Amino acid sequence: MLEQFLWVILPYVVLTIFIGGHIWRYQYDQFGWTSKSSEVLEKKQLRLGSLLFHWGILFVFIGHVMGILIPEAVYETMGISEEAYHLIALAGGIPAGLAALIGLIILTRRRIAVKRVRVTSSRGDWIALFFLAIVILTGLSSTLLNIDSNGFDYRTTIGPWFRGVLMFQPNPAYMEQVPIWFQIHIIAALGIFAVWPFTRLVHVFSLPLRYLRRNYVVYRKRMPKQAEQLNNIH
Repeated sequence: MLEQFLWVILPYVVLTIFIGGHIWRYQYDQFGWTSKSSEVLEKKQLRLGSLLFHWGILFVFIGHVMGILIPEAVYETMGISEEAYHLIALAGGIPAGLAALIGLIILTRRRIAVKRVRVTSSRGDWIALFFLAIVILTGLSSTLLNIDSNGFDYRTTIGPWFRGVLMFQPNPAYMEQVPIWFQIHIIAALGIFAVWPFTRLVHVFSLPLRYLRRNYVVYRKRMPKQAEQLNNIH
């Protein structure tokens, strides 16, 4: 019964909250649909932490797409063995996960230590940091604990289950042999998607596409001679 709830019912509950929450947020809180940048309050730590975190998360996301959304048969067709894939995943996943974790630690420390940033932080900011920490820590732990593979291949378990959820054909049987640390990571990820629409994380979907068709802004430099003439006139 618990497996049915975790791997069949819960994903669709979270998906409903994720989609419905974004629609509600866009309809009733468009002014709050922002990353709420605190750059004017402190720049140095923000620049380093944000750089590490965002690049780390980007490569972690790419790794998840390659490992979960792309079936194992595709890699076999390309001649990539399980051992080779596992080494590639470790070589890319561990540095990316560590970069994201270090970046998150810097950003969290900055939010706590810098008074001006701390007093302007909302409850949603702390919730987002909390869930991001859980997801990154459990994901990195799963990778490190599975460093020698131990005969477990998430491409034949978690991958088919996740694709089944997307196709509305979830099969909880795939999750029966999944190690507990991977299960915790998945549940934590579902948690962050559930709170996503109600935090600053919504800014991920705010791509500045309008700038692609915006007219150029022309800046004119005032020459010293022109400035002197203007002064004489006045």
